[in-house]
Amino acid sequence: MNQDRQNFVLFAVIAALILFGWPLIQGKFFPTANPPVTKIEAGQTKVVANKAADPTADTAGAIRSRAVVLAESPRIAIDTPTLKGSINLKGARIDDLVLVQYNETIAKNSAPIRLLSPGGAPGAYFAGFGWRDDGLKPPAADALWAATGTTLAPGRPVTLDAANATGQRFRIVLAVDDSYMFTVTQTVLNGGTAPVPVAPFGFVNRTGISKDPSSMTIHVGPMSVDNGGAHYRPNFKDLLEAPSRFTTTGGWLGFTDKYWLTALIPDQRATFDGQFRGGARDSYQADYAFQPKLLAPGATITQTSRFFAGAKEVRTLQRYQDQQGVEKLDKAIDWGWFEIVEKPIFTYLHWLFRMVGNFGVAIILLTVTIRGLMFPIAQRQFASMAKMRAIQPKMKALQDRYKDDKPRMQQEVMALYKSEKVNPVAGCLPTLLQIPIFYALYKVLMLTIEMRHQPFVAWIKDLSAPDPLTPVNLFGLLAFTPPAFLAIGIVPIILGISMYFQFKLNPAPMDDTQKQVFALLPWVLMFVMAPFAVGLQVYWITSNCLAIVQQKLLYGRHPDLKTAPAK
Repeated sequence: MNQDRQNFVLFAVIAALILFGWPLIQGKFFPTANPPVTKIEAGQTKVVANKAADPTADTAGAIRSRAVVLAESPRIAIDTPTLKGSINLKGARIDDLVLVQYNETIAKNSAPIRLLSPGGAPGAYFAGFGWRDDGLKPPAADALWAATGTTLAPGRPVTLDAANATGQRFRIVLAVDDSYMFTVTQTVLNGGTAPVPVAPFGFVNRTGISKDPSSMTIHVGPMSVDNGGAHYRPNFKDLLEAPSRFTTTGGWLGFTDKYWLTALIPDQRATFDGQFRGGARDSYQADYAFQPKLLAPGATITQTSRFFAGAKEVRTLQRYQDQQGVEKLDKAIDWGWFEIVEKPIFTYLHWLFRMVGNFGVAIILLTVTIRGLMFPIAQRQFASMAKMRAIQPKMKALQDRYKDDKPRMQQEVMALYKSEKVNPVAGCLPTLLQIPIFYALYKVLMLTIEMRHQPFVAWIKDLSAPDPLTPVNLFGLLAFTPPAFLAIGIVPIILGISMYFQFKLNPAPMDDTQKQVFALLPWVLMFVMAPFAVGLQVYWITSNCLAIVQQKLLYGRHPDLKTAPAK
C-alpha cells in the first residue's frame, strides 16, 4: 500500500509537470493554433480584430502613411483574379500588392491580406529587378521608367524602358498569370562603342520580421532551395550577425510566412549567386545575381526570371513545380519528416471538403476512414488483450512469489509470455500507428491555408484556432479572459469526457495505482489539448467515439475480456 501511495504521488507530480510545463514545450516544438478569430462576449460571438494586419503606428523605416507614399510616384495598376495593387515606376518596383481572395478576419467587411507595401510606409515589403553596376551604369534605384501601358493583367504584359548616358538601353517586360506568378524579362541593348559587363539581379526587401511564430516544426523567415535541397534557414536574427550566401544552379530564395510567400525564381537552368542579409532599421533582404557577361556594341542580351508573391496554396505550388519546372516549390510549406503521411491526408481531406462543403464534417469522415482501415489491427489488439487478461492470475502469482527478486520476476514473466504465446506490446500498435496520423493532421491544420478560417458549426468559426467558448468566464458573461492553461473550451471538455468513457471500457488494470492513473489521465489530456486547434480535437473526439463503438463490437467477439479473470 505504501508503494501504491508513492506511485500515485509520482504520477501526480508528473501530471502537474505536464499540465504546467506543457505550454513551454508546446511553444518550442508545437506552435499554438492560429489566434482565435472570434470571442464570446455577453453570450454573443464577436469577430476579433487582427492587430497585426495594418499597423497604424509607423514601424522602423516608416515615416509616412501608405496612401501618401503610393501617391508620390507614377504607377502601373496590377489587376488579376487573385492580386490587386500597383508597380512603382520610380525604381521599377513591385511594392503594392494585396491578395483579394484572403481577408484579415472573417468579418464581411474585412480588408484583404496585404503582402507588399512601398518603402517608407508601414510594413515596407517590396521586390525589384535590375543590373549590377560593374561598369554598366544601369538606371539608378530612384530612376523613373517609361511604361507602355497603364495596367498589368493576365495576357496584358507591361514594358518598362530606361536608358543611360553611355548608350545602353534597358528594358523590363513584366507579365502576370491568373494566380501569383510574375514573369520578369530583362533586356540590355548596347548602343555604345565599347563592350559592357551585364549581370542581372533581383531582390526582395522587407522591414521587420514575420508576425507569425517560428518553431522547430514550422519555419517562418528566410528560405531557399539550392543545390538540390530545401533549406529552412537562416533565421531573421542570424542575418543581423552575418549574411548567408550560396551558389547554385536552379532553385529559388525568398521569405516565407505561415501562409504567404515571396520567392525570387531565377532561370532554373542558370547558375546564380544567392544571399540573405540584414540591414539597418530592422530590414532584411533576399537577392540573387548572375555572373556578368560582356555585351558587345550593337548586341542585345536577355535574361528571364520569375517572382512568386501570394498564398501558399498546395495545389498552386505543385502546379508551378510540375508544369513550369520551379524546383521544389512545394517545399515552401514546411511539411517536415512526416510529409509522406501529411500530403495524402491533406489531399484526401481536401477532396472530402469539396464533396461535403464543411471542413469539420470532412475531418469526421477522415477519422471514420482511418478507423475503418485500422479495424483489423484493432481486432488483433483485442485478441492480444484477451490473452493478457487470461494470464493475469499467473502474472500476479509470479509478482507475489518473486517480489523481492526483480530480475528473477522479469525472467519468469517473459517465460510466461513465451509459453502462452502472448505479445505484451501488440495492444499498443493501434496507438503507435495513430501518432504519425495525429501529428500529420496537426501539421495540415497548422500549415495549409486551405484550413484557414474554415468554420464548423455554431460558435466554431475557425477549425485551425482553439475553442473560444469556455465556462471558466461563464461563456463570456464575465468580463475577463482566462489564462491559456485555464481556458478550457467546450470542445476540449467533450474530448475529456469521450476519453473517460473510452478508458472505462478498457479492461480494468489489476494494479490499484494504474487504475488511479487511468482515472486521471483523460482530464490531464483535456488540459493539454485545450490550446490546440479545434479541428484536432474534433478528430480525437470522433476517434474516441468510434473506438467506443469498436470496443462494444469486439467485446462481443471476446466476452472473456468483460469477465473477471479467474484466480
